[in-house]
Amino acid sequence: MRHKVQNVFIAGGTGFLGYYSALLFLEQGVSVSTIALDEDIGEDDWFPKEISKTYGDLFKMSEDEIFLLLKGQNYDTFVYGLGPDERITPKAPAYEFFHEKLVVQCLKICRAAKRAGIKRCIIMNSYFSHFDKIKNGKLAKTHPYIRARVEQAETIIEIGSQGVFDVMIMELPYIFGEMHGRMPIWKDVFVERFKNLPAIYFPDGGTTAIHVTGVAEYIVAAAYNGKNDGRYPVADVNMKYRDMIRFMLAEAGFPKKFKKLPRFISYLTGLAVMRKEKKQGLQSGLNLAKAMTGILAEDFFINPTKTRQKLKFDELGFSGGKDVWEGISEAMQKAYPHKKNQ
Repeated sequence: MRHKVQNVFIAGGTGFLGYYSALLFLEQGVSVSTIALDEDIGEDDWFPKEISKTYGDLFKMSEDEIFLLLKGQNYDTFVYGLGPDERITPKAPAYEFFHEKLVVQCLKICRAAKRAGIKRCIIMNSYFSHFDKIKNGKLAKTHPYIRARVEQAETIIEIGSQGVFDVMIMELPYIFGEMHGRMPIWKDVFVERFKNLPAIYFPDGGTTAIHVTGVAEYIVAAAYNGKNDGRYPVADVNMKYRDMIRFMLAEAGFPKKFKKLPRFISYLTGLAVMRKEKKQGLQSGLNLAKAMTGILAEDFFINPTKTRQKLKFDELGFSGGKDVWEGISEAMQKAYPHKKNQ
C-alpha cells in the first residue's frame, strides 16, 4: 500500500542528506518544513524559499518544546537526519558521546514527533547496523559508534512497535556529491592524508557507495512505501578502496599509486593512532586497530536490487540517483577547485 505523503518535517533539512531529500520531496509536490541553526543557512540565504524553516537547536530543546514546535502542523512524515558519524573523534569515552547524540537525543525528538501526531518516521542510520546483524553483533561489541547506531535503530523501532508511529531505518553507506556552503568531508578523510605521501597506503577492502541524490530517492521512497520496523540497506555501487581513493586523489589533482597494507601493518597503524588519541584524552568511535583489519580490509558490499524492489523504485520512477563516480568528481572539484587542470 502506498502511503499518502503531503506534509513532511525534516530534522536536519539544511544538512547534506536532508537538503537533497527536501528537494526531491518538493519535486513530488510535498510540503516540506525544517528547523535550522542560524549558521546552517548563512547570510546569502541560498536555501529554497519553498521550504518552510524556523531556527533552533533540537538537541538543546526539551521534548515538550519540540512537541509544541510540531503539533498542529498536520505533518504526516518525520525524517530524522541529525547526529555525528564515525569520523568524529570525541573525548573519551566515545560511547558516552555517541550514545547521547545518537540514542538519547533521537529518542527525545522522535517521542515528541509521535506525541504531535506524526504517523511515519524515517531514521538516517548507518550501514554498519546492517553488517553488525550479519556478523551477529560482533561490530557493536567492538566499536562504540556502531554500538550506538544499533541502539538508535532498536530504540526508535521500539517506539514504532507501540503503534500509530511507523519507523523505517535507512542504513546509509559512503555518500558522495557536493552542497552549497559545505566542504566535502572526504577532503580530510582521505585526500589530505595521502596527497603528500609517495603512494596510497591502505587496506584492500571495499565499500558500497551512493550519490547523495540516490539517498534522497531512498528516503522519499521509504516515505511512500516503507513498512513499520523496516530496515533498508542503502546502496548503488560496490567499489574497492583502491579504486575509490585513487580516483578521488586523481580528481583532486594528486594522482597516486595504491599500495596494499598487510593486515598486521594495518593493525599496528590503527593501534598507533589509538595510543596517540588516548594521550590526548580522545577516543574514536571505531576501534581503529580492529577497524583496519575487520572493516577496511573486508568488502562491505550490498546489492541494491532487493531494497529498491521493497521500496517500489520502479513505480516511483527512481533509479538510484546520479552516478557515484560523478559524485566523487563533484566533491573533489568543490574541495580543490581547478586543481585537476593545473
